[in-house]
Amino acid sequence: MIEQHFNQLDGLVEELSNTTNNNYLDSLITVLDMLLSDQEQLNRHEFVTKVKQLHIDRLEKDQVRKVIEFAILKGLRGAVQNQHLITPDTIASYIAYLIEKIFPGDEEIRLFDIVSGSGNLITAVMNQLKRPVKSYGSEVDPSLIELSVLSANLQQNAVEFFHQDSLQPFLLDPVDLVIADLPVGYYPDDERAKSFKVHVTNEHTYAHHLLIEQSLNYTKEAGFLIFVIPNSLFNSDQATKLHELIRESAHVVGLLQLPSSIFKSEQNEKSLFILQKKSEQTKAPKEALLAKLPSFKDLQATENIVAKMNQWFEQAGYNK
Repeated sequence: MIEQHFNQLDGLVEELSNTTNNNYLDSLITVLDMLLSDQEQLNRHEFVTKVKQLHIDRLEKDQVRKVIEFAILKGLRGAVQNQHLITPDTIASYIAYLIEKIFPGDEEIRLFDIVSGSGNLITAVMNQLKRPVKSYGSEVDPSLIELSVLSANLQQNAVEFFHQDSLQPFLLDPVDLVIADLPVGYYPDDERAKSFKVHVTNEHTYAHHLLIEQSLNYTKEAGFLIFVIPNSLFNSDQATKLHELIRESAHVVGLLQLPSSIFKSEQNEKSLFILQKKSEQTKAPKEALLAKLPSFKDLQATENIVAKMNQWFEQAGYNK
């Protein structure tokens, strides 16, 4: 079903791209926009009629997300910029699992993806949570923000997006939870970086360090943060200030090394880093949750690690 709908969507995007000389992603934006547009006004055009025959509304939310994800992946193939990458679904599944563990019950939570890209991670997480979620996302790239809005709307997921540099101030009250697949690199605006504690003076500051601090700024006291981080995060030449910030502002809840199988090379391997923002009522767990996560394909190993993590959350008192 997903493959069939992707093939149909891909064919239409290619057709439009060839006739307009626009690139694949711009053509994808146009086709997705047509899918959302009022049929009565548009049905005279032959191409729009073909678009409406996709019947994407017959798919479940997460099937819609995957169809669009595959199309975006094709459009980004060979993209020069590293930040133009989609977070693998395995990571979204583990993040959704962690959210259910640190927020037991079914009350609404406010969730913010501070670097939401094409919106794939935030909607993948929302689709797996069995609770009401008020969601926000931020992305500076104009094409990616358009794709994220269209994708969320086609999935019927309510997400409020900010089209801005995620290190500039937000008109947003602090949230219960921040998630982010952190883009790794230097932040070019030294003047703006000066207002952060992790700022360094002899070179550009790492954007991923600044984003961790910015995320803490928009998290409620006792709220949580789940980051996808490079495994080298704490070994860098700028790590000292990051260590100080985390020690001062947050409790380290856990560090979960993601399966090697989902990354192209050892240098690209990442982990999930879980923090709780400090408050007068919070305290650090006796021991942080540390684990190397197996591939989802290894069912027995996955079941074993999930059982161990369940036990850890029970003993740490997050399930109350």
